[in-house]
Amino acid sequence: MSQKVKKPIKIIGERDIELHLSNPEHHEQITKIAKALSSPIRLNILNLLKNTALSLQEIANILNIPVSSTALHIKILEEAKLIVTESQPGVHGSMRVCICSMQSFHLETFDAESDIADNTISMEMPVGNYYNFDIEPTCGLADENGVLDAYDNVRSFYSPQHAKAQLLWFQQGFVEYRFPNISNPLLHLSEISFCFELCSEAPGFLENWPSDITISINGHEVATYCAPGDFGARRGHLTPPAWPNGRTQYGILKTFSVRENGGYLDGRLVNPKTTLNHLSLEKNPYISLKIEIKKDAKNIGGVNIFGEKYGDFPQGIVMKLIY
Repeated sequence: MSQKVKKPIKIIGERDIELHLSNPEHHEQITKIAKALSSPIRLNILNLLKNTALSLQEIANILNIPVSSTALHIKILEEAKLIVTESQPGVHGSMRVCICSMQSFHLETFDAESDIADNTISMEMPVGNYYNFDIEPTCGLADENGVLDAYDNVRSFYSPQHAKAQLLWFQQGFVEYRFPNISNPLLHLSEISFCFELCSEAPGFLENWPSDITISINGHEVATYCAPGDFGARRGHLTPPAWPNGRTQYGILKTFSVRENGGYLDGRLVNPKTTLNHLSLEKNPYISLKIEIKKDAKNIGGVNIFGEKYGDFPQGIVMKLIY
């Protein structure tokens, strides 16, 4: 009897899991991941699924374990968001097909708030308080009462109301922010970082809509982050009632930083060519942050930048200087 051909499983959302031990909101998922990885059988299942989609029956046959036990292991892995599953037509009814959805898992144990608070200067910039821009539609600005001026019209970025914006989006181009240069030349700076919530920009929203977002500090590229999608399947935790369903709702909190040995994305060295020395912080009374979708980017999928009253995280763009 011929075997039913499995259809590809679409993987959406964040494939590189970043969790922080100091964040209580992450503890539940850390516990679920720890439980999922504590079993040698589940590690074997993850290894089987890292490149290939398999049904429960196929996994059970390969590992020589009962299908009922396989189903329990799959449930634990799925609850930890390490795999995705979907029902597909089989030879005898439907079959449950699984594949690994995680590429990497990083647990940050260093508590930035308590361990380096005494050596840190921070400043928060509202997302609407940009200094310069050159953008293309789709684009727009919104505050807690809804859209400012008009959808998809660059003129809204010139509006005197733009500083009130709590959500900002565009398809291509850049926005530049200039923070006052509050660095202390008498102290040894070890790191400068910018943290904010962002996602791609699609018509309405599309969970699978990659976009290459390039971050530069003082004119030097730090990193390009490929945002996986424009998230709108659920409402953002902070998104105001005036903002309609069916549009962008929340993003992912990302941190871009520069240290003495290079540029970092979420604590990982990604660009050794841009160091603190390249930034020449002592030369200007401001520090420039540029968020850009380049014309030659592989994935031109736009960007949404969230303020403290939209999305999942109650903050604008936070700059930190760590000594």
